Amino acid sequence: MKYIIDEMKPEDWKQVAAIYLEGIEGGNATFETEVPSWEKWDNGHFQCCRLVARKDSNVLGWIALSPTSTRKCFSGVAEVSIYIGSAYTGQGIGKSLLTKLIEISENNGFWSLQSVIMKENITSINLHEGRGFRNLGIKEKIAQMDNGTWRDVVLMERRSKLIGID
Repeated sequence: MKYIIDEMKPEDWKQVAAIYLEGIEGGNATFETEVPSWEKWDNGHFQCCRLVARKDSNVLGWIALSPTSTRKCFSGVAEVSIYIGSAYTGQGIGKSLLTKLIEISENNGFWSLQSVIMKENITSINLHEGRGFRNLGIKEKIAQMDNGTWRDVVLMERRSKLIGID
């Protein structure tokens, strides 16, 4: 399938939110229970590193960075969120999005990218490992789902080889 990696625009939000909802409903992508408003989501993510995979006017998946801290010393550290529409998984879209995000993040001064992935989400763990992320460990029973189930997460990190560390 041919698609492009493009900057996420506010008018993409309806499709981005629908893909996010699929992730919520799948139970292995996020602890969130509902999709936030555009305004809340927009305020919680960096402006510079928001991408979509697009075929014509259809958003197939998206990726974005959010701050891990408001402290200035952590200005080059960000958390990755990536979601692929259920109809488009297994087609290399996640790999393309994450590869482009890494490039753009380094161009914008980020030296460390982090992902917190539910232990059962093997596809996402493998995707991140394939793009140079390393497993830092498991946070056991870090949060509880609405149904009362405690979940473990894998903390993954990618350090830039281009910036931030001498």
